[in-house]
Amino acid sequence: MNGPVDACRLLFTCIPKYRTIVKKRVYRHLAVTTSLLTRHSTTLPASPGQSDVAYCVDLVRFVYIAHNLGTLLLPKNSQRAAFALRAYNVELAQVPDSVSDKKIGLIRMQFWKDAIQSIYQSSPPKTPVATELSGACGYYRLSKHWLERLVEARAAQMERDSFTSVKHVEDYAEQVNSSLYYLLLECLGIKNVHADHAASHLGKAQGIVTLLRATPHHASRRRVYLPMEVLAKPLKDAVFEVASLAHQHLEKARSLQKNLPDKSHLVFLNAHVCDHYLKNLQKVDFNVFEGKLQRKNPLLAYHMYFNKLRRKF
Repeated sequence: MNGPVDACRLLFTCIPKYRTIVKKRVYRHLAVTTSLLTRHSTTLPASPGQSDVAYCVDLVRFVYIAHNLGTLLLPKNSQRAAFALRAYNVELAQVPDSVSDKKIGLIRMQFWKDAIQSIYQSSPPKTPVATELSGACGYYRLSKHWLERLVEARAAQMERDSFTSVKHVEDYAEQVNSSLYYLLLECLGIKNVHADHAASHLGKAQGIVTLLRATPHHASRRRVYLPMEVLAKPLKDAVFEVASLAHQHLEKARSLQKNLPDKSHLVFLNAHVCDHYLKNLQKVDFNVFEGKLQRKNPLLAYHMYFNKLRRKF
């Protein structure tokens, strides 16, 4: 038995009484962390009031539960910046579904392109996300390149409105998700080639899984984002091919764990979300429209918390 981690796992899996105790403690830890963050964060220069911090936290929490949990499991002194970065990503991700006219969406994307320029000129737009993002960029000296790359990739995809090949999907996932991971690593002060390599592969895996998971939603809006080159195959075969690629990237990222510097695994705890979805997809024979795949994972917080204790993802 490997110390407290295995002991906790044994209690959690075998004894209902202690399972309830573990559940309460994990959620109490996450709830207290959120409360402290929104009330008095000293990581970045204070915003006018605390509404900007609370806005970013709520935006991430209500849109991406896993990202919210992953951020709360980061070191406390980097959580505020991480929420700002994730809120920025959420703002961009919501644009396509929040507008009926593509031109309006592209205008909003242009707003964020201009906002990044303004942030690095010390004159950010007066919006909660931009204000918090400006504080994060100034405090941690975040790379402008990754922020620009993220918005440019999402704007370019809005104009194309489809993926032509699997390679196209990989490139887009790397430009969006991996860029965010690179920025989170910078918040932890990590500059390491192995960490960047893991971030690249995990970003691709996460992007592909997001694409698969969103397929029913896209279909309901008469949109198809599965790569065109696989659509000539039966749907299950096409999904299997795309899911297999996500699995390969996930396993490659995990294979690098032994070479990663201390604390870098904390950035990659969301890997469990990819793993959980891909395993469930396999169980339903790669039927991407199976309703079970859209259910929330009630054990997500536990798995991510235990992975933090185990220093793995």
